[in-house]
Amino acid sequence: MNKVEVIRVLPRFGRAFLALWFVLPLVPIVLWAVSNRWSFPGSVPQEWGFEGVRSAVAAGGIDAFVRSTSLALAVAAIATPLGALAARALVNGTVRFPALVAGILFAPLALPPFAVALGLDVLVLRSRIPSTVAVIALLTVAAIPYTTYLMRVAFGAYDIGYEEEARTLGASSLLILRRIRIPLLAPALAGAALLAFLVAWSDYVITLLIGGGRLVTVPILVASFAAGTGNDAVVAALSVAAVVPPLLLVLMLARLRRRAGR
Repeated sequence: MNKVEVIRVLPRFGRAFLALWFVLPLVPIVLWAVSNRWSFPGSVPQEWGFEGVRSAVAAGGIDAFVRSTSLALAVAAIATPLGALAARALVNGTVRFPALVAGILFAPLALPPFAVALGLDVLVLRSRIPSTVAVIALLTVAAIPYTTYLMRVAFGAYDIGYEEEARTLGASSLLILRRIRIPLLAPALAGAALLAFLVAWSDYVITLLIGGGRLVTVPILVASFAAGTGNDAVVAALSVAAVVPPLLLVLMLARLRRRAGR
C-alpha cells in the first residue's frame, strides 16, 4: 500500500473508530433494556424480555419523552435565531462594547447551574411565572452561548459579497434572507439548533428546581429510577429512549452537511 492509498484509507478508519467509540458503551444499555434478569458474573442476560420497557411506560415514560421533546424543540426554536442575531451583531460590529456584550452572552457557561437555578427559583415563585415558561426561558439562556458561538464562527466565514451582488440586481432584504443568507448558513443553523436541543434535552438541574418536580422529563425520570436498586432494566430502557432523538438529529445534520458540501 503506497502513501496515497494510506491517506485515502485513514479517514475511513477514523470514522469507523469514532462510530465504535460511540456505539460500544450503548451495547450494555441495549442488552439491559431487553432483559428481565442479568446477574453477575453472566456476560449476557440470563433471561430476555421487555419487563423494563413495560415498567418505564407504566411509570410515565411516554409522557416524559413527549414533554422532553417539546421542551427541547421550544428551546431550540428560540435560542437558535437569538444566537444567530447576536452573532451577526458581534461580527458586524453593530453593537457598542462588543467585549462586554460577549461576556454577558457567554456568562451562563461560567455560572454553576445549580446556584443560578436555586436563586431564580425564589424569583419565579414570587413573580408567579408558570413553571414551564420559566424552565424554557432559563434553558434558552443556557443554550444561547452555544448557538452564539457556533453562529459567530459561521458569520465570520460568511461571504457578504453574495448579498451585495443580489442588492445590485434589485433583490429586497427579505428575498436576500430567504434565498441567500439562510441557505448558505443552513448547516450552521442546524448545528446551533442541535446544540440548543441537547442543552434542553439533557438538562436535569434547572428543570427539577424551577419545575418544582411537576415537569417530569426523561432525565428526571431516569434519575429517580437510578436512585433506587433493582431498576437497571427500567433505567436502561429510558436511557435508550433518551439517546434516540439526539442520534436522529445528528444523522440528519450529517446528511444536511453532505448536501451542502456538494
